[in-house]
Amino acid sequence: MTNVAASGELERRLAAVASIDLRTRSTDDLVRALLEQLRAVLSADTAAVLVLDSPGSHLVAMAAIGLEDEVLQGFRLAVGSGFSGRVAATRTPTILDEVTSSTVTNPILLNRGLRSMAAVPLIAAGTLIGVLHVGSEAPAFFTGDDLAVMQVVGERIATALFTDRSASERSAARILQRSLLPTRLPDVEGIEMASRFVPAAGFGLGGDWFDAFVLPDDRLGIVMGDVTGSGLAAAVVMGRLRSALRAYAIDSADPAAALEKLNRKFMHFEPGQMATVLYLTIAPDRETVTIASAGHPPPIGAGPHEVPQFLACTPSPPIGVLPDHPCTVTEALLRPGTTIVCFTDGLYERRTVPIDEQLERLRAAVTSDRPETVCSNVMATMVGSHRVEDDTALLALTRTP
Repeated sequence: MTNVAASGELERRLAAVASIDLRTRSTDDLVRALLEQLRAVLSADTAAVLVLDSPGSHLVAMAAIGLEDEVLQGFRLAVGSGFSGRVAATRTPTILDEVTSSTVTNPILLNRGLRSMAAVPLIAAGTLIGVLHVGSEAPAFFTGDDLAVMQVVGERIATALFTDRSASERSAARILQRSLLPTRLPDVEGIEMASRFVPAAGFGLGGDWFDAFVLPDDRLGIVMGDVTGSGLAAAVVMGRLRSALRAYAIDSADPAAALEKLNRKFMHFEPGQMATVLYLTIAPDRETVTIASAGHPPPIGAGPHEVPQFLACTPSPPIGVLPDHPCTVTEALLRPGTTIVCFTDGLYERRTVPIDEQLERLRAAVTSDRPETVCSNVMATMVGSHRVEDDTALLALTRTP
C-alpha cells in the first residue's frame, strides 16, 4: 500500500469513528457504540474498556464487545500487572504482537483465543480514567495506524467517562453531605442555637460539617470540622469522622479525650487523610463551656456589653497528623446572654484578602444577640453576594437569660 493510500485509509477510519453522535446517548450507550464502531473499523475480534477504581489501584471491566465475560465476571486487574495494567501504569499506547500466559494475566483473554492486542490509556484533564484495548485472533495484527484510530476513540470515551464521573461524584457528595448535617438543631433548655451551611460553588464541596447533640449526662456537644480534600472522597471521610466522634463523645469525660480517641482511629483507618475538628461541650447547668481543638480555629465569644473575642484555646495538631498526641482542654464561663460562634475556614478565607484581616472582620461581626440575628449579620458581613469557594459552616449559640 502506498503512503498516499495508507494516509487515505487512516483518514477514512478516523472519519468513521468520529461520525457517532455524542449528544443523545447515555454514557454507557455511547461507550458501547464507540466500541462497536472501533471493532468494525479495525476488523478486530474484541474491544473493551477497563476503568480505574476509586483508590486508583485496579482496573475494572466496564464495557466489552466480544469479551462480555470480563464485565459479567467483574474482572479486576492491578495497575502495573498484565498487558492493560502496564499500559495504565506507563500511560503509553502499546501493541502486543503475541498473547501468551507470560504477557497477559487475564485467563479470559487466553480462553477467548486472542493472539494479539493493542491498548491505549484513557486520559481526560490529565487524569487516568482507564484503558481501552482491542484484540484479534490473528498474531501481529495491529499497526501504528490502528493505535492512532484507538487514541481518537479513547479521547472521546475518556472525556465522556470523566464528565459523567465528575457530575455523579458531585451529586453524591452533595447528597451525602446534606444527609449528615443536622436537619434541625436540638431543643435544649437554656440554650438557643442557629446555623448556616453554604456548599462550595465549584467541585470543592464535601469536607465540612457541623453537629450538635445532647449527651446522656445532659451536656450539650457542639462540633465543627473540616476534612482536607474535596468531592465524594472527602464527604465519605467526613461521614466516618462524624459517626466516630459521636460514639467517642458518649464515652469521654471531656472534649479532649474524645478528640484523642478520634485521632487514634483516624491514624489507623484513614492513613494519609487529615481533618481539623473543634469540639466543645456545655455543662448541664449551662454555666461553663469546655473546648478542645485539633487544628481548628477557636470559637468567638461575645457577652452583653462586651467586645467579642476569640476564646482561649490551645489547638493540638489536626486529626491524622501525629499519633497519640494529647489534646488540651480549656474551660470558660458561659454567662447569661453570652453568644458563641463556631465556623469553618470557608467563612473567612479569600484568595485576595489576608487571613488576619478577614478574621478581624469576622470577630467584629459577632455580637451578643439572638443566634439567628448573629448568623445573618456574620453571613452578610463575610459572604454578602460573594460565591464561596469552599464549604462554609457557621453555628451560633446563646445562653438565654
